[in-house]
Amino acid sequence: MLKIQSIWEANGNIRDFAGVTPILHSQALQSDLGLQLFLKAENLQTTNSFKIRGASNCIVKQLRSTPNLQGVVTASSGNHGQAVAYVANRLGIPATIIMPETAPKAKVQAVSRWGANVEFCGTTSQQRLARSSEVALEKGYVEIPPYDHYDVIAGQGTIGKEILEQVPDVDIVAVPIGGGGLISGIATLIKNLRPKVQVIGVEPESSNSMSVSVNNGEITQLEKTHSAADGLLTLKPGSLTFPLVKKYVDKIVLVKEREILDAISTCVQYFKTVPEPSGAVTIAAALKGNWAKDMKVVAVVSGGNFDMEKLPGFLCPQF
Repeated sequence: MLKIQSIWEANGNIRDFAGVTPILHSQALQSDLGLQLFLKAENLQTTNSFKIRGASNCIVKQLRSTPNLQGVVTASSGNHGQAVAYVANRLGIPATIIMPETAPKAKVQAVSRWGANVEFCGTTSQQRLARSSEVALEKGYVEIPPYDHYDVIAGQGTIGKEILEQVPDVDIVAVPIGGGGLISGIATLIKNLRPKVQVIGVEPESSNSMSVSVNNGEITQLEKTHSAADGLLTLKPGSLTFPLVKKYVDKIVLVKEREILDAISTCVQYFKTVPEPSGAVTIAAALKGNWAKDMKVVAVVSGGNFDMEKLPGFLCPQF
């Protein structure tokens, strides 16, 4: 199991790569809808995603143990790949990113911007992960897993530390779930320090491998996934993240595609910031009325990377 000390250490390791992201609040939203909703704006993070935290912690620790690191490789739908590429570029390490053939153009461009080699492989996370392992063997690179690694999870857990410092009277923390690395890190820290704070996971209805697995009491692989929230398209939870979610997460709620897109519009209207669909699922859950209006909710907005030409369709589906 992940130890709290690992998250404290990660907080120091990531300092040169990731910043403390702001908490956003809209008095207008609270007045109009009665929601005490606060956004942990990881879409404003370096590389516009929380992924920089786990990636930088993992690579920094690998460099300490292997000073002559030949390179790094990872499988990613986009945000984790961009984070790995950015950190590798800063440290002068070669990087290969295995991306899906359906990856959004903006995410491919963002990865390429930092000098990484992009290789396309299939459409599922399992296909990408298998190819990442092959490249690691072929080139002698070290794999930087997208979620199922304690160093990655610890890096993501630093968000929980910031939330408790920025909103000390928080009642609920809502977190998107893909493979489970983000919520595992946040929940581990919060539940050990403030066990009365509820940690709620949010998945798209059409990509809900974690909730299915929790309900079944074991890791369960879905046959397929689909959602505008492309960063949450995971066929099965990680072997490390699943037990952490079972132990620390209070509840998992599901949101519909229409609710995710409506949440993006609401976020733009009230908070003047644009989340990607994967980052908007927590806002969708809050707008759905899952919690009492007198509760103070922090919704983690995990990222803000998507093709800008798709924005009119997200905001105005009739276009």
